[in-house]
Amino acid sequence: MTTPAPTTPPTATAVADARIPAAHPFAAHLQRVAALEAERPHLAWTPEDGPLPSLYLSHGGGPLPFADPEWLDPLHGWARSLPKPTAILVVSAHWESAPLSVSAAHPSELVYDFGGFDPLYHTFRYDTPDAGELAGQVVGLMPDTEQVHQHARRGLDHGAWVPLKIMYPAADVPVLQVSLPTEDPGTLLALGERLRPLREQGALVIGSGHMTHGLPFLTREMWRENRVPGWSADFDAWAADALARGDVDELARFRTAAPGMPYAHPTVEHFTPLFVALGAATDPTAPVLTTLDGYGVGLSRRSFQAA
Repeated sequence: MTTPAPTTPPTATAVADARIPAAHPFAAHLQRVAALEAERPHLAWTPEDGPLPSLYLSHGGGPLPFADPEWLDPLHGWARSLPKPTAILVVSAHWESAPLSVSAAHPSELVYDFGGFDPLYHTFRYDTPDAGELAGQVVGLMPDTEQVHQHARRGLDHGAWVPLKIMYPAADVPVLQVSLPTEDPGTLLALGERLRPLREQGALVIGSGHMTHGLPFLTREMWRENRVPGWSADFDAWAADALARGDVDELARFRTAAPGMPYAHPTVEHFTPLFVALGAATDPTAPVLTTLDGYGVGLSRRSFQAA
């Protein structure tokens, strides 16, 4: 297969990537971002902006968002609607580890934890600034009785770097990942509460998962036609209602209270980062602002920010 001629990389992060074909949607995305940045630079957070919100982000399947305008423009628009953060802390569905662990502050490699996609995506880079200061702050916010394991080499997994490469393609914000240490909503709410002070310093706290994630129950036809199964729609509607009412107790009962279970989440790690995001909010029971909804390959993409 002949590879089209590459575009001239318009942003710093693209320079570190392999050749991106000119026809690839992500190449066009980078061009749009560069033009927007030249016209209206993304202003950095200042204390006058107040605390940044915490986010729950449905991150899409593997690297698929790079090829889909329905992910590219909304994710970058979401980032541009907020001041540029001083740092980003991500709790991803793809790193379940206890005791609580933090990634390397300046890893040399990403984690390419997906398969079956174009090899191009295994050459993508996201070389962000050193996050050592943020790592120290995170460790300092944890109780003295709680052990925190600091990894020397672990990089960002795709639940972190894929959406962030779309949202902040210049890779000029320090990024740190924290493991998902438990499935218990109450413990994760408490973890988010401990991370809450980071928002007052301009850091963005993100729980990265997917509002529905019943991949084993999707047929080829559903995938190809983006046909939404009933269990996905029902779970999404239930979650949207509970979030609009600020009903954290209802959300915490998702295993037994939510319609569509267990099909919507045969394993729960893509839903539970939501509780870290809510815990980091100033008032976890306040209604959230939905920033992305709809479906991709039949799965709910609902994402939100909490003040």
